[in-house]
Amino acid sequence: MTLFDTASNYGAGHSERILGRALASRRDRAVIATKFGNVSDEATRRALGTEASPAFAVRSLEDSLRRLGTDHVDLYQLHINALPVPAALDLVGTLEDLVDQGKIRAYGWSTDNPASAEAFAAAGAHCAAIQHDESVLSDNAAVLAVCDRHDLASLNRGPLAMGLLTGSTRTLDADDVRGRPPEWLQWFTDGRPTPRWAARVEQVRAALTADGRTLAQGALGWLLARSPRTVPIPGLRTVAQAEENLKTLERGPLSPEAYAEVEHLLADLRPA
Repeated sequence: MTLFDTASNYGAGHSERILGRALASRRDRAVIATKFGNVSDEATRRALGTEASPAFAVRSLEDSLRRLGTDHVDLYQLHINALPVPAALDLVGTLEDLVDQGKIRAYGWSTDNPASAEAFAAAGAHCAAIQHDESVLSDNAAVLAVCDRHDLASLNRGPLAMGLLTGSTRTLDADDVRGRPPEWLQWFTDGRPTPRWAARVEQVRAALTADGRTLAQGALGWLLARSPRTVPIPGLRTVAQAEENLKTLERGPLSPEAYAEVEHLLADLRPA
């Protein structure tokens, strides 16, 4: 089985149509996860804001099913990170109804807030995952603890720190989000790796690549060693990047010795 994580927002409807065509004859060999919450114009792919009503959750799912050419998705995720908990809990009944109808197998929330994750996980029987920022440079131990308590998958957003953990040093154009990074994107400054974080990557490079892995494979291997619940979802733009990422599965988690060395080197970044 292969996990495909897509979204019905920010113009990702295009990728859903491509994925639908690619999986048309092998739907049973894939786990498809998609998201809702961000509103976009499907024709122009322009972001228009957010929407968290139950009606929008249903409408967004129907649009995704149409584009994917399938009758169900395996994981349906709320994709508004900082949505107030009461608004998120208002969706649980609708999501459970969608499970009962067979249109989704399970649901989750893409949030970095452990209290939000805790409340959502406790509210419904078919909450199965929390998607959150997680990488060797940014460990969210509190959300992982929620996943442990509620037996949830931990889907790791940003596992390669937006490309910083691939070792790339090229200057990025202004049309790349990293070329003019928003406040939350700390890894890059003016299209270049932020010096503080570039230095951190160099600090752990040897430990991550000691057994012949590439830097990206080492960063993904750290996540596999971090918890048996982690499911990294790295972005990619080329076939070569896809192949490099997938080869991480052949190598498996970092060795206990390499993992311990990384944790020693980055001890000041870890929660007390």
